[in-house]
Amino acid sequence: MRRTPALLVIAVLAAPLAACGSGGRNDDPDTVKIAYNRTTDNKNRILDDYLTEVKRQFAHDHPGKKLRLVPVQAAQADYFAKVQQMMRSPRTAPDVVREDTFVINSDIKAGYLMPLDDRLRTWPDWSRFAATAKEATKAEDGRTYGVPDGTDTRGLWYNKDLFAKAGLPTDWHPRTWEDVLTAARTLKRALPGVVPLNVYTGKGPGEAATMQGFEMLLYGTGKDPLYDPMARKWISGSQGFKDALEFVRTVYAEKLGPDPSDALDPNVDTHVATEWLPSGRLAIDLDGNWLGKNWLPSGTKPWPQWSRVLGQAPFPTQHGAAPGAVSLSGGWTWAITAKSGKADLAWQVIETLQSKDNAVKWDVRDAQIAVRDDVAADPAYRSSMPGVGFFTGLVAQTHYRPALPVYPQVSSAIREAMEAVTTGDATAAQAAKRYDEALKGIPGVTVEVR
Repeated sequence: MRRTPALLVIAVLAAPLAACGSGGRNDDPDTVKIAYNRTTDNKNRILDDYLTEVKRQFAHDHPGKKLRLVPVQAAQADYFAKVQQMMRSPRTAPDVVREDTFVINSDIKAGYLMPLDDRLRTWPDWSRFAATAKEATKAEDGRTYGVPDGTDTRGLWYNKDLFAKAGLPTDWHPRTWEDVLTAARTLKRALPGVVPLNVYTGKGPGEAATMQGFEMLLYGTGKDPLYDPMARKWISGSQGFKDALEFVRTVYAEKLGPDPSDALDPNVDTHVATEWLPSGRLAIDLDGNWLGKNWLPSGTKPWPQWSRVLGQAPFPTQHGAAPGAVSLSGGWTWAITAKSGKADLAWQVIETLQSKDNAVKWDVRDAQIAVRDDVAADPAYRSSMPGVGFFTGLVAQTHYRPALPVYPQVSSAIREAMEAVTTGDATAAQAAKRYDEALKGIPGVTVEVR
């Protein structure tokens, strides 16, 4: 495979930063720069609109102080690289940065973020946060580096109208993986032109493939199937890993999923949410709780009928073993960069972002699952979205990715294996063997063979 020279990669990543509004020295002691991701299609402005309101509120509550919004316009996978490039220099580093729990430990290890423990100890609101959400922002050194603004859960979305046309039950509760595949095969036979099942896969969709796709399968195969926290070892050679890859291979080999060229598109999640589901082109989607925000009157694709047309079902364990369902949770956090010279003022921004009222507003707008108990009990949250009760209920069966600095590299190796079976380049056993070899080559990884 042809490789891009390292200096060119740095140049490519650095070039867009000025366009993102991050260029220039940030010497104004009364201005806090806050960096966050804006999608490449520029359609989803929920976060932009929310932060614009927070900006006005902060200026009102802190006379003489102000926020400077720094949207980093990029596909999600590219956002991580771009914001890391920004945080390397005091000249370009924002003061507050939006961090996915997927990469926060890598950024902590690189020295890009500031520990928040001293501030959290004296912040009364911290006691409101769920323990699992707190753990997602904690590093191996035991310190906490971010404040989560919500979480998410994952399950099956399905089109009840298409199910009815195919003779399938509209109150669908698959018990096993085979039940899911059987429904997809029935849809394929009955409804030509409809994509039966979407499972995110491959390198293009980034972490969506690992988390919404592969790990939803893998965590239904047994206890600690990816990483053993007691032994502090990554799992290699497991049958569950091969079985999860075989499920993905089956979806694409039997043409139950999208065409591979569509499935491997970095923007496939946008197509799913704004085109395929609303148009009835896709029957079943393994995806997250946040999809509904796209279909609200204020969303990118208003769809008044969605709450009637779409049903939700938990994704089952492989053979129906207890607890019977699987979910994965992640989420985003607000952190203070290590090179910020205004940590005290930056912390006041985070307090504003995560006041109870603002937390309710954000979770409602972005279809987030609440991480604060007072937000979860708020009437506005509880009535905010059809299905919010279903997805909140999945927290009982949810899993969190290993919060370790090497996880992004492990995730990348998983996506390589997924892409190989999606394109037919490898069998599940061959792709799993390649993954095992890649895993052993990651610095700092200790392997447990099963």
